[in-house]
Amino acid sequence: MKFQIEKAIEILTNTPQTVKSMLENLSDEWTASENNKEDWSPFDVIGHYIYCEETDWIPRAEIILRQGENRTFEPFDRFAQFEISKGKTLNELLETFVEIRQKNLETLKSWNLSEAQLKLKGIHPELGEVNLEQLISTWVVHDLTHIRQISTNLAKKYTENVGVWKEYLSILK
Repeated sequence: MKFQIEKAIEILTNTPQTVKSMLENLSDEWTASENNKEDWSPFDVIGHYIYCEETDWIPRAEIILRQGENRTFEPFDRFAQFEISKGKTLNELLETFVEIRQKNLETLKSWNLSEAQLKLKGIHPELGEVNLEQLISTWVVHDLTHIRQISTNLAKKYTENVGVWKEYLSILK
């Protein structure tokens, strides 16, 4: 599929409501953080989404669009959510995610990005040169990756309970 900003915005718009519908009002047994940096709970994923909205996608896009002398992105802490989400409920995090994503999408849409702007480049501190189209595409795929992660985490809670059907449930493999 060829990149189109409008198509990217479709996924980015739907993600907050998708995860909110999946998780809102579930008990902690389904969603609570276990502070496991190798296997994030739904609570951890929502905290991560928020941190990304605050420090990654739009801030990095702004660096690219400015085309200033220093186009290197700030390093990103992939585990910041474990600290910033402490003391919050999942429903609070979900509401925060909905609000901040809406704000970020308004910013993204207001730019009316041209093909030339989408080809502008910034510097990822680990990966090197990237362009704005790649950054926005990664934002979309990042959303989908974590929706899969949430679904897998929830499904695995019943791994032992499904018995012989486990063989047919690819999410448990």
